[in-house]
Amino acid sequence: MESGLEGHYAGIVTRFAAFTIDIVTLVVLFAIGGAVLEYVLTVLLRHPVELSKARVAPYATFFAWAFLYFAYPLAASGRTFGMAVGGVRVVRADGEELGTRRAVVRVLVLPLSFLLLGFGILLIVIRGDRRALHDLIAGSAVVYAWDARAARVRFLARR
Repeated sequence: MESGLEGHYAGIVTRFAAFTIDIVTLVVLFAIGGAVLEYVLTVLLRHPVELSKARVAPYATFFAWAFLYFAYPLAASGRTFGMAVGGVRVVRADGEELGTRRAVVRVLVLPLSFLLLGFGILLIVIRGDRRALHDLIAGSAVVYAWDARAARVRFLARR
């Protein structure tokens, strides 16, 4: 039997915590970026610029930012900031690296897991491989990326 969790399917609590960190980070960075852009434009144009009062642009920009926030790091390293903090990563269902195409598909279909009354997310609890609807469609799985038990043993050994 393996001594750690590395490579084992991540459960709903870990995945939810990582997703929560990602959502908070996404919103905070977007707000900071928007405020900086408004300030720079106000200085350059010499009159107040309030991008947040536009009708469509803030929403379109937010969704584009959210797509980039999730898709780029998943394609590049298999994990977002929240996933790195939570000690998980996304791989193909066969355990290989995720790749760009699967990362993009996974991010594009992620809302589908929530839109179906949460059924797509409930699959994480129901299925033995802990794959949500967006994982099934993209051919991905979320696994632990660090040896949790070994880390705990090393921590306790120092005490």
